[in-house]
Amino acid sequence: MARRRRVRRVSLDPATGRPVSPWPFAGLVVMAASLLLYLASAAIVPWWVLAALLLAWAVLLAACFRAFHTAPRRPVWLGIASLALWAAVVLGGANAFGWGG
Repeated sequence: MARRRRVRRVSLDPATGRPVSPWPFAGLVVMAASLLLYLASAAIVPWWVLAALLLAWAVLLAACFRAFHTAPRRPVWLGIASLALWAAVVLGGANAFGWGG
């Protein structure tokens, strides 16, 4: 019987040899999804609110890129914070100020 070759279950970075975590990529997917929500809210919110939301999203994206290697799970939490910020501003503004109709 032939011996089976061992297969590594962990992906390694070829440059450093360290394991690659899937969490930062999941965080960037959540950030991309939240960008779609931010851009779709252009029909509801005033232009200055949209500009402030996009600026806040860009700051959160920069924080995601900064934490990509040092804290692999932080981009997921930043993506969730981005969704929570959108919900608080857009839904709260729609209720309080009557945006969108």
